Amino acid sequence: MSATSKTHDTAQPPAAVSFGEAFSYWLKLGFISFGGPAGQISMMHQELVERRRWISEHRFLHALNYCMLLPGPEAQQLATYIGWLMHGLKGGIAAGVLFVLPSLFILIALTWIYLAFGNVPAVAGILYGIKPAVTAIVVFAAYRIGSRALKNAALWAIAAAAFVAIFALNVPFPYIVLAAGIIGMVGGYLAPDKFRTGGHHGDGHKGYGPALIDDHTPPPEHARFRWTRVITYAAVGLLIWIGVMAALMLQFGWDGAFTQMGWFFTKAALVTFGGAYAVLPYVYQGGVEQYQWLTGVQMIDGLALGETTPGPLIMVVAFVGFVGGWTKELFGPDSLVLAGMAGATVATFFTFLPSFLFILLGAPAVETTRHDIKFTAPLTGITAAVVGVIINLAVFFAYHVLWPQGFPEPFSLQTVFSGFDWLPVIIGVAAFVALWRFKAGIIPVILACGGVGLIHVLARPLFG
Repeated sequence: MSATSKTHDTAQPPAAVSFGEAFSYWLKLGFISFGGPAGQISMMHQELVERRRWISEHRFLHALNYCMLLPGPEAQQLATYIGWLMHGLKGGIAAGVLFVLPSLFILIALTWIYLAFGNVPAVAGILYGIKPAVTAIVVFAAYRIGSRALKNAALWAIAAAAFVAIFALNVPFPYIVLAAGIIGMVGGYLAPDKFRTGGHHGDGHKGYGPALIDDHTPPPEHARFRWTRVITYAAVGLLIWIGVMAALMLQFGWDGAFTQMGWFFTKAALVTFGGAYAVLPYVYQGGVEQYQWLTGVQMIDGLALGETTPGPLIMVVAFVGFVGGWTKELFGPDSLVLAGMAGATVATFFTFLPSFLFILLGAPAVETTRHDIKFTAPLTGITAAVVGVIINLAVFFAYHVLWPQGFPEPFSLQTVFSGFDWLPVIIGVAAFVALWRFKAGIIPVILACGGVGLIHVLARPLFG
């Protein structure tokens, strides 16, 4: 009989879990949490609900539904929530930090390899194959989110308007989010049926045996709502943010790259409703166009590295910070690696600090707003807009992949096709079909496409 079956047959709840045991699990999760948010949430469900029974199905999904309403990475926030529910403040911080820390170290190492050796033919070939795969992944993300979120003509219209706003009018991403939220809020009053969400997850009804935190287990003392605790956590979080920002300003000035990274990624953390793919258009607008910390092609490569490492996909911000610190030579030409590491750390810190505060401040009061349309309708509008924004991101990626030398001038049918690269089209279509039709995992698709790119680059000299 399997360990899981034994768990189901157990009539008694498991023994109390020590902080050390939980710490060990969160550390392990940080190294194995591949597969994006869906895979990470599934992994936590299998381990925490089914096998270990630290938390019941209902309580797990209840926490997840709250995290789905927040900007930022829902899987990391869910880990923070469960860690906090089990062991209070230290449990939440440990779970959230360990979910991110291994990914940060791995991305720093990979980004250094990418910048130092990216022009080596073998590495260039792998990246050549991965780029169209990443484009297909973004298109598939738009399809997956859109099929779930765009349930009527009003939401389709919001998505289309968001695409036009960011693609044709260059409207900044935060303004699109704000406008979509206002439309959703008004729509919740005028046409509630069109902006009512059924939720991404049900309440759950499967039984895996009694859990340590079961359906009717009363919340521990630290999980009870108290205004004094809310004010204290908010004040401490704000002081931490102000302290780090002040230190950066004193050292580098307000216009310094590290200070601007802190300010930019704080805003990114507050407006990225809709999951990791929603943050990418905003990071592209700021990192590529506004601050020029990296190029559009490097942004695609960074997403590829983010897809192949554990942790939340939003960790691509560490790549952006590293490349920004390196290319701007913020510590001088002899300290590129140190500048890159500092940039990655700054980007990660300011991106994830709000996620901890959202859980510590909001989780005790989550029951009061769970099914209230006044709170869910704005999110419905924002999610619809995010679909249009992600489609714009896919168009941007496709442009850089299919016309690697840039769009030819002057425009004509002949010049367009003279600069067009056909092999990425084949790779990208094959990647999308693998994801959509055959339900292939993201990592196998990236590895296969990278292999095709490597073979192409290495074999090209043989055929002249």
